[in-house]
Amino acid sequence: MINLAGRDILHGWGKFAFTGVGLGLLIGVTLSMAGIYRGMVEDATVLIEGSGADLWVVQQGTLGPYAEPSSLRDDVQHAIAGMPGVAAVGNVAYLTMQAGHAGGESRVMLVGFEPGRPGEPAYLVAGRPILRGHYEAVADEKAGFRVGDRVRIRRHEYEVVGLTRRMVSASGDPMLFVPLKDAQEVQFLKDNDTLVIERERTAANPAFNRPGVPGLLEAVQASQAQSRQVNSVLVRVAEGADPEEVAGEIRRWKRLQAYTTAQMEEILVAKLIATSSKQIGMFLVILSVVSAAIVAFIIYTLTVNKVREIAVLKLIGATNATIGGMILQQALGLGVIGFVVGRIVAGLWAPVFPKYVLLLPGDALRGFALVMVICALASVVAIRAALRVDPAEAIGG
Repeated sequence: MINLAGRDILHGWGKFAFTGVGLGLLIGVTLSMAGIYRGMVEDATVLIEGSGADLWVVQQGTLGPYAEPSSLRDDVQHAIAGMPGVAAVGNVAYLTMQAGHAGGESRVMLVGFEPGRPGEPAYLVAGRPILRGHYEAVADEKAGFRVGDRVRIRRHEYEVVGLTRRMVSASGDPMLFVPLKDAQEVQFLKDNDTLVIERERTAANPAFNRPGVPGLLEAVQASQAQSRQVNSVLVRVAEGADPEEVAGEIRRWKRLQAYTTAQMEEILVAKLIATSSKQIGMFLVILSVVSAAIVAFIIYTLTVNKVREIAVLKLIGATNATIGGMILQQALGLGVIGFVVGRIVAGLWAPVFPKYVLLLPGDALRGFALVMVICALASVVAIRAALRVDPAEAIGG
């Protein structure tokens, strides 16, 4: 029996291959969308693991420090450090902002940390750690900085002394690590004009010029000139201690919110990137429908163009199952070509994306199975058209 699918592919291989490449580009976009979602989840995981913390202590009633704003006094860490089960604590300040560099700007997450405590960069791939108390920085290599570069943040310039890798925010922005005092100044300290206005307002307030209370006005003005706020206190629990129990004690006695690693992962994945994941899911559904429509149209067109050949097959005794199987083979063959092309191009353009694209083998296998199902379903229209062909058309057509 003549294999109609093989015959058509051999005699029209150029058109078939070109169609498969076009379908492959669409499949490549679909795989990339799935990879973007996986990359967002991976960025959130890396953010949590890279902090070196077991607990995140934040302002009560907030989902901070990544999903919501959080503000704490920086002396809170001393009270937490003395609690049972706590091995180390560290103040951190986070701020997503634009950093000036080489006449342009880069979007970064500024991270203020204390050396030797939770929150510092996990490792370096170039340069050295921060040794000075001010105006030095360690950057993720994705920011495009090099060791020795000068980066402008607000009113000051920082020298990049080291580079790290895969230290990004939940949004995929590269991190720029600076000393905590510098980050506090950038995020919380008011500009000079505002400070002058507030000092004049304070000086004019009789409550701060009461006799018998020397130095009150000066103390208030001094507190306005410096920031004592942080976004979170990162806690590393002692070996053998239960993070959930330690977090419960912090919530109970310090009246602060404390999140474990599992809870922070849920916040980042289920809340922070939930909307983005739903949007990506909608795109995947739309792309799947479009792919099915394209395959159905292509296979139907190829089938209609072979009406006489199908009629001849019926005339010589070919069964409906044989004819339907041939068309199904052609649809599946188109799907195989499209998937191979799509997987290749997705791997080629993934590094070009500004956000991290993670292409997992498991997703590729599920994608291949979905492509085969879509191609099989899309061939139903063409199969129904082929089965309605009258064998007499082989003679009278």
